[in-house]
Amino acid sequence: STEQFELPDGDFLDLTWTTGNNNPDSPLVIVLHGLEGSINSPYAAGLLNTIAANNWQGLLMHFRGCSGRHNRLNRSYHSGDTGDIHQLITELKKRYPNRKLAAVGISLGGNVLLKYLGEQRQDSQLSAAMAISVPFDLADGAKALGQGFAQLYQWHLIGHIRNKMKDKYRNKPAPVDMDRIDEWRDFFSFDDNVTAPVHGFNGVDDYYTRSSSKQFLKHITTPTLILHSKDDPFMSENAIPKEIELSSSITFELTELGGHVGFIYGGLLDTKYWIEKRAGEYLATHI
Repeated sequence: STEQFELPDGDFLDLTWTTGNNNPDSPLVIVLHGLEGSINSPYAAGLLNTIAANNWQGLLMHFRGCSGRHNRLNRSYHSGDTGDIHQLITELKKRYPNRKLAAVGISLGGNVLLKYLGEQRQDSQLSAAMAISVPFDLADGAKALGQGFAQLYQWHLIGHIRNKMKDKYRNKPAPVDMDRIDEWRDFFSFDDNVTAPVHGFNGVDDYYTRSSSKQFLKHITTPTLILHSKDDPFMSENAIPKEIELSSSITFELTELGGHVGFIYGGLLDTKYWIEKRAGEYLATHI
């Protein structure tokens, strides 16, 4: 089922709920998708099915403008935007004071989740969290995506965002120079000319510095599992946090292989996804 959740600034979030669990006290698990993801992202169905299989209820929060329809305001979402998830969690706690809440964040959604947990510390209102394939250092990630095979991901993602903006501002004034939007083909130039100014940052360096989640990890008090792979093409190994940068509430699982939100195991006729298995196992110990 779907819901349009109104935000204080007049914008909205499109929510997708799992159905079939009518227990008003069952745990509720929020899923935060990656850059330009949605309910249609391959990992979304798997995680929501895992949540439902554990007799919990799942809720996928679409970041602004990612549900298939444009959001109302010029501002959209970004890698450090924790305001919306804070509003949603606060609302859910009001609606369901007896339900335990947890969250799973993937890629950009994982960065947002970890930053939120570090900002809120003991006030996160979550019983547990899991973050997968997180770009802990956004500048490092932008550099990695500008090299080698990873440039294909960059081309695809930025092309998708540009086309969405062209459609949104086809018949109304835009907050940036749309005549130049096709010039910004990498994350550094796009974030410097679009993401940063639209969301109140003083350029790309200010945006990356303030929004990277690595600096917030030591402040996290919510039990949190982080799953990451050394061969993630979205960032270099330099971005991987060291043990000294992690709080005692974090369980950090680093694999040699797994790619970006991959972590596939099993045979050709029995493909399985490690993120689903670990999400079920880890969250069950806390919710």
